[in-house]
Amino acid sequence: MNASVSSLNDSQVVAVAAEGAAAAATAAGARDTGEWGHPAAAAAAALGSGGAANASLELSSQLPAGPPGLLLSAVNPWDVLLCVSGTVIAGENALVVALIASTPALRTPMFVLVGSLATADLLAGCGLILHFVFQYVVPSETVSLLTVGFLVTSFAASVSSLLAITVDRYLSLYNALTYYSRRTLLGVHLLLAATWTVSLGLGLLPVLGWNCLAERAACSVVRPLTRSHVALLSATFFAVFGIMLHLYVRICQVVWRHAHQIALQQHCLAPPHLAATRKGVGTLAVVLGTFGASWLPFAIYCVVGSHEDPDVYTYATLLPATYNSMINPIIYAFRNQEIQRALWLLFCGCFQSKVPFRSRSPSEV
Repeated sequence: MNASVSSLNDSQVVAVAAEGAAAAATAAGARDTGEWGHPAAAAAAALGSGGAANASLELSSQLPAGPPGLLLSAVNPWDVLLCVSGTVIAGENALVVALIASTPALRTPMFVLVGSLATADLLAGCGLILHFVFQYVVPSETVSLLTVGFLVTSFAASVSSLLAITVDRYLSLYNALTYYSRRTLLGVHLLLAATWTVSLGLGLLPVLGWNCLAERAACSVVRPLTRSHVALLSATFFAVFGIMLHLYVRICQVVWRHAHQIALQQHCLAPPHLAATRKGVGTLAVVLGTFGASWLPFAIYCVVGSHEDPDVYTYATLLPATYNSMINPIIYAFRNQEIQRALWLLFCGCFQSKVPFRSRSPSEV
């Protein structure tokens, strides 16, 4: 009998202790709810974010509520890489834009095209930075649409500017005697105005309603872009790449034909001319190869991929595409002697060059 009473007392003590612990946990949960959000809600949000591992790249993902440590741990390393890439891109191209804008000798039609390319890449770099900030600081569907539209416009303008530079290179070689007399600064500005208008139109499509926010099944590998919109962008890129490939092949033919004519006149192809010809063809191969290697994987994956595929596929193809904007200043600007001289003057104003500025042809850039 005494044993039963003792057991009963022990049970009552355990029950009272359990009720006290539950009350304390409830009070603590109420305080945590006011500051970070309800623990159950945070757990559900964390579970939801983990279950979305196979979803498409979402540029406006809602982060689970939680303390700063949890927020820091939720940052995607791929997004950090994109932000770093955008920072480098913005820094390089801002320098090119500043050089062209501040140097009167660089305000020729050819350098206007290079300036358009640098401006587009500068905006693309800023867009990658803004994407990171808005995704993790102020996530919003409206902001996501604006950011995506900004990035689409910037990258489309970059690709269009590359096409314009390629056309300018081809015409400068194919019609070398008459091209420079016919080409005017106004004509180049009209060409760039057309390319930027088309790029802006492509970027406004998701903002004007061509997005998949209301229908998740219509999403592409890059949310909130639809599959049809991404297919349009990819088809446009393939067309631009095909035109550039054709023009660069024609440029190589013109270069080799000129070298052959020199060889007939001199009865042999002099080593300096042969080396220059090979260097020119090699440069064209590097230019086109860099462009294709950067953008082709992402363009192809946008066509064959699905929003159900893992995010890593999208990131792994998108990140190299941003490298093209990082390499463009090196290929089209920093290799140019006038740009190098203007850069030297910018950082060392005491330098006085005795060699006057000479606007080189686009084929020399």
